[in-house]
Amino acid sequence: MALTQRDRDILDFERSWWTATSPKDVQIRERFELSATRYYQLLSELLEDGEAMSYDPLVVRRLQRQRDRRRRARLEPRVVEDDGGR
Repeated sequence: MALTQRDRDILDFERSWWTATSPKDVQIRERFELSATRYYQLLSELLEDGEAMSYDPLVVRRLQRQRDRRRRARLEPRVVEDDGGR
């Protein structure tokens, strides 16, 4: 299915949101009239969409790498240093 204008706008926003002075969640509410939760649900769906990859492969791959790093960090056990019983 072809990307909607909102889909393209989300990908464009992800390319440059950090250049603005307001927090990302505020920008999401103002620009898309969505809650941050709903925005991230839509973004997650876009990361699996071949049309999104064709539209902006650099942004999609960067976001996929970030998502995968966060997922691995949640799933991998944390290493606790032993202080030798002190």
